[in-house]
Amino acid sequence: MITNIRLRSQQLVSPDFENPKDLVSWMGALQAQDYNMAKWAVGVRLKSASLKTVDKALQKGEILRTHIMRPTWHFVAAEDIRWMLKLSAQHIKSANDSFAKGRDLEITESLYTKCNNLLEKILQGNKSLTKQEIGVELNNAGILADNSRMTRFMARAEVEGILCSGIDKGNKPTYALLEERVAPVRELHKEEALARLALKYFRSHSPASLQDFVWWSGLTVTDAKQAMGLISHELIEERFESSRLFIHESCNAELKLDRVLHFLPAFDEYLISYKERSTVINPLYHPKAFNTFGTFYPVILYDGKIIGNWKKSVKKGQVTIDTSFFERGQKVDKKLAGMAEERYGAFVSR
Repeated sequence: MITNIRLRSQQLVSPDFENPKDLVSWMGALQAQDYNMAKWAVGVRLKSASLKTVDKALQKGEILRTHIMRPTWHFVAAEDIRWMLKLSAQHIKSANDSFAKGRDLEITESLYTKCNNLLEKILQGNKSLTKQEIGVELNNAGILADNSRMTRFMARAEVEGILCSGIDKGNKPTYALLEERVAPVRELHKEEALARLALKYFRSHSPASLQDFVWWSGLTVTDAKQAMGLISHELIEERFESSRLFIHESCNAELKLDRVLHFLPAFDEYLISYKERSTVINPLYHPKAFNTFGTFYPVILYDGKIIGNWKKSVKKGQVTIDTSFFERGQKVDKKLAGMAEERYGAFVSR
């Protein structure tokens, strides 16, 4: 059953890992649009975790938040960031440049170079500065840095391996120099990097299709096919109804699971990392889980299916979860729901 294998491969049942670094490395990347929700995406997949555990891994630079693959925020393991950037850099540049056309956001290459050189000077010495603090420095140096242009300056510097996430200031994320934050590692040739990306995806997201992998990775179809070909001896092709899916050999296709319920964060990999989503959510309810502008909402996962939404509320210092279900009269195991609520509450309060 597709959902059983995905629950296990995505570490949503019987998780294997205790620390964020190992989990993020296993997953390859976790989309991290919503910073706080993305921390829970890590926590929900660990044997036991607290918000402090994830924050500590981010502070130490074991996991990083940056624009990678599809031109959007992701968590990646520090040792993976350089080779993943190299694979996705041109795609991200092209996507960002295409978005800028006609919106009065175009920036010349010479200005990007000037800005990158200045960023290196501003942040050298292991400094971590917020986007706002960096914007002040750029404006003082004569570079117009309103919010829209700052977004483009920062994204380009990330893609070129100059910036990555730094140490948070309070609840605000920061930027730091990648070369000061992450120790040098052996450079991978393109074929080796493609194979490693395919391995990480199919090991942690099986069963999945070629189209799913293309969507998740941002690779061209040609590069994605090459990547899968490089690990073809590790992939098992199966037909699920009309879908041609691939399962990594490490996955147990005959897995039997107990019932499971999770309150999944916004932009969670269980939903967002596949092009085809009707396997886990009735298409009628897609608008309740994500909109046409690419925003994904917190959802309830029950026995492999997305069945509703949830939101956190705090009453008298106690974290509680309010739920709404897609179908009237939806029944869930109250004990499982209580355990899931307790787990989330423990994560954010410990």
